[in-house]
Amino acid sequence: MNVTRKLSQLILASAVIGGLVLATVPAALADGGLRNCVDLTGREVDRVGCWEDIWAGGEEYRMTFGNTSYTGGTASDVDAFYVLAPQGSVAQGALPFPHDHVIRELPQHNGGAYTAKFRAYFVMCSEQGIVSGACEPTMSTIEGFGTLPLAHQVNGGPLTSTASIEAALDAGQVALFDTGAVIVGTVTAAR
Repeated sequence: MNVTRKLSQLILASAVIGGLVLATVPAALADGGLRNCVDLTGREVDRVGCWEDIWAGGEEYRMTFGNTSYTGGTASDVDAFYVLAPQGSVAQGALPFPHDHVIRELPQHNGGAYTAKFRAYFVMCSEQGIVSGACEPTMSTIEGFGTLPLAHQVNGGPLTSTASIEAALDAGQVALFDTGAVIVGTVTAAR
């Protein structure tokens, strides 16, 4: 089993990434019977839609996912979907390791709800970030990869927006690991 496939199966447990991809669940279903992705087990993981919370522009929102095959998307039409250490006292995702998610700020022309394709990246403290003390890691054990320093804070502040993550990246305080997976999610409502 290659590393990309193993990573995809690992993340499927939390429905961050299903197989290699997930397709959207209509926004109308967001609170009508969908369950938190971490509550899905066994064969349900591949058959039902679910939701998880995400950060966008420093605010928490709900994103819905479904497990049907999605094979589209190119580097030119996908946004970043950052997976990092929990930014608050409760992780947005608990399996297979505690983690949070960050996407770009939501478009306001449609009330903030939208559907987009996302490429998943782990956000880790870089060696420079750790040595300088600028990046505070949460050591997270990920099957097949060992223990990784997922970013928790940079310069004492949370990473709850793409602006904060990308500023830390530009400063060399964090590094990204591209999982290669593309997901589709629908941001439906403020949490």
